Amino acid sequence: MKSSILKTASSYLLPILLLFSLFILLRGHYYPGGGFVGGLIAAIAFVLHSFTNGTDDTLKLLRVHPSAFIPVGLGIAALSMFAPMLVGQPVMTGLWFNEPFPVIGLIGSALFFDIGVYIVVVGVVLTILFTISQYSE
Repeated sequence: MKSSILKTASSYLLPILLLFSLFILLRGHYYPGGGFVGGLIAAIAFVLHSFTNGTDDTLKLLRVHPSAFIPVGLGIAALSMFAPMLVGQPVMTGLWFNEPFPVIGLIGSALFFDIGVYIVVVGVVLTILFTISQYSE
């Protein structure tokens, strides 16, 4: 039996948790947090949606199977790792824009690496959990 209270609450919690995960992603640039923790929070938001609305509805909401996120995230992380080589720097050297962006602050290659990790974590966690839930139904 599905709880109507949980279903209503999850529809409000999904965007709030996703926004919080983005905050943690950006905050991790200077403080604890970052791509891994932000990705886990985003995955939890979709898992909560899946618990209340079903895996099929959550997959429709995502529009793309989460396994497709994994190579995209790995590509972004790899590009951010090897981008310093284009300017004659060693791999994984931090490159930074000279001017800070409003709200975000200084942006560098570490942020793009974190974004790649964020996408990979969301893809891996959701792929595993959705695969398990589809076989248990």
